[in-house]
Amino acid sequence: MNFKFQISNFLLFFLLSLMIFGQNEFRKVENETFLPGEFLKYRVFYDSWITYSVTAGYGTMEIDPEFVKTNGRETYHITVTGNSAGLFNLFYKVRDRFETFIDREGMMPLKFVRRTREGSYKKDDEVLFDHNLKTARSKRAIKEITPYVQDIVSAFYFVRTLNFDTAEVDDKYYLDFFLDDSLYHSEIVFMGRELVDTEYGAIQCMKFKPRVAVGEIFQDPYPMELWVSDDRNKIPVLMRSAVFIGSVKIELVEYRGLRYPFGENSSN
Repeated sequence: MNFKFQISNFLLFFLLSLMIFGQNEFRKVENETFLPGEFLKYRVFYDSWITYSVTAGYGTMEIDPEFVKTNGRETYHITVTGNSAGLFNLFYKVRDRFETFIDREGMMPLKFVRRTREGSYKKDDEVLFDHNLKTARSKRAIKEITPYVQDIVSAFYFVRTLNFDTAEVDDKYYLDFFLDDSLYHSEIVFMGRELVDTEYGAIQCMKFKPRVAVGEIFQDPYPMELWVSDDRNKIPVLMRSAVFIGSVKIELVEYRGLRYPFGENSSN
């Protein structure tokens, strides 16, 4: 047998093996914050001097109790819902559902599913992320993405894995996310720590200002304020966004399945 032929075949096989194994080499992100089975529920209300406080709807964020296999890898399957309530159903009915499948080790999405029903507006989508080829395939297009890009749901859970123990006011945390076939470069600004009154008493929180895309909805790139529990769970407690008259607020009304006791400081 030709010796050169054997060597070339061996080299080809060796390189192919490297490519195959390399395709499964993802980053490893330590998650010491949340576990499967976590459930969070929020009340969305509109607050103004004309209407006072009116409940507009409810939202939930739920992690499946078991890991789900996606493309042969273990993932957190997380479902986020948003539903209007009461009189709001009469003139602007909302039934939104988002799902993400986050790689257990790398904390980036492998799949994202969207089902939006807002008044007369409807939109469905499914996005498959290939973090080796750096592409995202939706129902309409294939787009290039940045390494370990997030979707709008997985971004929140990824940020919860970050360590803010030494964060100082005006520190910025940068994040890329993919939505509607577009890549966005965003950032989250740390605004300090403060007590927030909740249904569960005064909770020590970290305050953030996420940056959003300026357009028809938001004129200010930092229109929202977000308070996250300053404990090892790092769950959203309150969100406030100014609108034309008054403000929209989202507050925590129910939780279960947290990894740690709620409100227990990480230093305890």
